[in-house]
Amino acid sequence: MPAAQFGEKALCAFPLSLLLGSRVTFRKVENIMIQKEKKTQVILDNATHEGDTGSPEVQIAILTARINELTEHLRTHKHDNHSRRGLLMMVGKRRNMLDYLAKKDINRYRALIAKLGIRK
Repeated sequence: MPAAQFGEKALCAFPLSLLLGSRVTFRKVENIMIQKEKKTQVILDNATHEGDTGSPEVQIAILTARINELTEHLRTHKHDNHSRRGLLMMVGKRRNMLDYLAKKDINRYRALIAKLGIRK
């Protein structure tokens, strides 16, 4: 069948089931991104002043929330190496921010790691 029969936006002239076989199954993938409401709550909980979204405390708290969600995702999907790489990059970024905060103000650093429960 020509692609024009399926409409102008058809990508292929053959039905997808013929190309991929009869055993085609699609799974719903869960959303592994942090939800807007949760992110807003994290920002409000860790803001040093009203309207604060860029202080190290807020940035580290957001990264920690994302890391925790991605860790749960990887417990289910053990072979998702692309997400694992993203997780390791986020952990490194958080480590750099924590080092900066410790160098800048050790009391803020200690308060933040106690609040977020990062260190065991």
